[in-house]
Amino acid sequence: MTLKAVLFDFNGIIINDEAIHEKLIAQILIEENLRSKPGEYRQVCLGRSDRACIVELLTRRGRVVTESYLTQLIARKAQAYQIELGKLEKLPIYPGLEDLIYKLRSAKLRMAVVSGALRSEVELVLNKAKLAQNFDLIVAGDDLKASKPEPDSYLLAVERFNQQIPGFNLEPSQCLAIEDTFAGITAAKLAGIQVVGVANTYPFHMLQRRAHWTVDYLTHLELERVQEVFSQQELQETVAEC
Repeated sequence: MTLKAVLFDFNGIIINDEAIHEKLIAQILIEENLRSKPGEYRQVCLGRSDRACIVELLTRRGRVVTESYLTQLIARKAQAYQIELGKLEKLPIYPGLEDLIYKLRSAKLRMAVVSGALRSEVELVLNKAKLAQNFDLIVAGDDLKASKPEPDSYLLAVERFNQQIPGFNLEPSQCLAIEDTFAGITAAKLAGIQVVGVANTYPFHMLQRRAHWTVDYLTHLELERVQEVFSQQELQETVAEC
């Protein structure tokens, strides 16, 4: 199959902001008269949407919240996130991202963001970093209730590409996902999408067991090599059909 689209995770791939999210989740628990536990954020929240993260943290503490109250908590965190970003002199965009985007554009590959983050957060960062024009679409955490590691967000991205671009006829097997968490890698693979794991959040050796390709940094991603592998797979499938 030919590589036609590259799907980026957001937190941990585009922007290095997990420390901000961990701080804000801890603040929500404090405001609910609850206490965060060491290591729990990484275990429960990395790679997942705010909705999934908050629900599980509250459930573990015997709390059940209504849908409307959960929406309020998520909105409160989103507002606090914008305030935190406003305090920064420079957004912590990962090194190598712009160079990779340039290579993808030069190769005429389509790009999307597929994330559990809220659309308002993704758009805020992409606009401030002047990256928004590079992405054909965004699938965000408020587009659907299912969170990674479920494959729904990736499948929705493929569906929206085909709705948006007549004749594109994109298949999951023609996509490449770029992820940094176990949940994200699992979601992409369940959707039938090959994955590059970037060791921004977990060590290289831990991602290597799960992803199709693993790199320490975005700058280490060899696009030509990835395209070659996709082309070889397409040739092998063609031969098998003959």
